[in-house]
Amino acid sequence: MYETIRLEIAERKATVTLNRPQAMNAMDVKMMEELAACFEALHEETGVQILVIKGEGKVFSAGGDVKLMQSDGGAFANFDEVMDVITRLTKAYYTLPMLTIAQIHGAAAGLGFSLALGSDIVVAEENSKLAMNFIGIGLIPDGGGHFFMKERVGTVKAKQMIWEGKVMNAVEALEQGLIDYQVADGAAEGMVDQIIGKFLASPIVAMIETKMILHAANLSQLETMLQNEAKGQAAMRQTADHKEGIAAFVEKRVPEFKGQ
Repeated sequence: MYETIRLEIAERKATVTLNRPQAMNAMDVKMMEELAACFEALHEETGVQILVIKGEGKVFSAGGDVKLMQSDGGAFANFDEVMDVITRLTKAYYTLPMLTIAQIHGAAAGLGFSLALGSDIVVAEENSKLAMNFIGIGLIPDGGGHFFMKERVGTVKAKQMIWEGKVMNAVEALEQGLIDYQVADGAAEGMVDQIIGKFLASPIVAMIETKMILHAANLSQLETMLQNEAKGQAAMRQTADHKEGIAAFVEKRVPEFKGQ
């Protein structure tokens, strides 16, 4: 059914696996579109009460596919459409009437980290590389990254962490309040299974209702931030700093930013 992701539903649990392991599960336009469609379809799966999102292969997700941003042609030609798809997938994920768990191993960066932070529970393996690292290529977070960072650490800390773009391991991310569980490498699946078992043995309908009440109260703010991220990202795409950041990334060198 999908080419870049895999959806499995078993009883009351669904699992979405990001499935571009050859590209470190970097999100190209196809994956973004499939995630949006998948999350929207899951709204109709009334028997599903828990969703786990994870990555195939060595990492969770390296984020947006940076090499595709190099050119003004190809898949990223209509940037407004791309941002519309990111808005769709983010809103559909945030409003899912089920408990969501991100199971992180290897790395979760950029848009991949935004998606993970949008989950109700985030589990990461100890040596995962976690980064809201848009700043490294002269961009701002998208996929609700500003909203989810603010939700987890507050406005002041969110600004500082976004500006720094630091790559953290799970120990550091837990200390900052960005994730909920830090486990040994290779142990994320086991921890997620424990959490699922606990949830399914709880009055989970009441838990989901609490989630929906709180998220409904915040939805207009998320929508506003997504609109502003789309406008801001379009503006940042035109800057000399972004073009330098992309060139440096592809050429594997340190960028020379000039604040332009």
